[in-house]
Amino acid sequence: MALNPHPGAPERHELPLHTPSALSLLAAGAIALIAWLAFAAQADITIGRLAARGFGVLDALERMSSYLTNLTVLVCAICFSCIALRPPTPIARFFRAPPVATAIVVYMVFVGLAYNLLLRGLWTPHGYRSLVNESLHTVLPVLCALYWLLFVPRFHLTLRQCLLWLVYPLAYVLVTMLRGALSDFYPYPFIDVLELGYARVLLNEALLVGAFIGLAALFVAINHRRPRRPLHEPHEAHERDDPARTHRQAADREPQ
Repeated sequence: MALNPHPGAPERHELPLHTPSALSLLAAGAIALIAWLAFAAQADITIGRLAARGFGVLDALERMSSYLTNLTVLVCAICFSCIALRPPTPIARFFRAPPVATAIVVYMVFVGLAYNLLLRGLWTPHGYRSLVNESLHTVLPVLCALYWLLFVPRFHLTLRQCLLWLVYPLAYVLVTMLRGALSDFYPYPFIDVLELGYARVLLNEALLVGAFIGLAALFVAINHRRPRRPLHEPHEAHERDDPARTHRQAADREPQ
């Protein structure tokens, strides 16, 4: 990896690193594939369920976009596709930036925790729907967390970047409340204004945002405690440690 051209500035990494291992690319590709398949399967289930009630495809897609899980899995699929395929585009570089990839991993882990702690007992899917459900709410959050622990290096994280992580969940809460006020549909029981009233819903949302902040703080703390990885490419390190090459370079620098 090239050294930072501005010694006083923080290092800016991209995922995967410039010399990615085959395992890191394979892992990112597997996560992306599972995310795309799970999202497509959920779309198929939702379209089929609403079609049986006389609704169209656009209605089904609109209903899908009401759920935080579906939106987060879609973003996860895009992010890990960019990591695995490494397209040289600005949007791909954006998703490969460790602060962005970490934020998406935090979102996925939060989705998994929220479902398994708050919603798991509300319904029991079977067969194909059970497989899709577990892929969305258990398999992907676990795989994303493992990828982050194994392959995302320690990186510089600013307070501004941490605060930007809140934009996505806060925007979701705001849009969901506005849509619910217009349609009387609330995707989760703990934010159902019709059943709980605004006071209780606002309290629940505040608790959920607080839980998200706690989870994000955990990831920030783990990142801070990680050892720094060397910033040199392997061949650069080999050349630097080669005594014969070092001797030749020293001789070349002697005045003639």
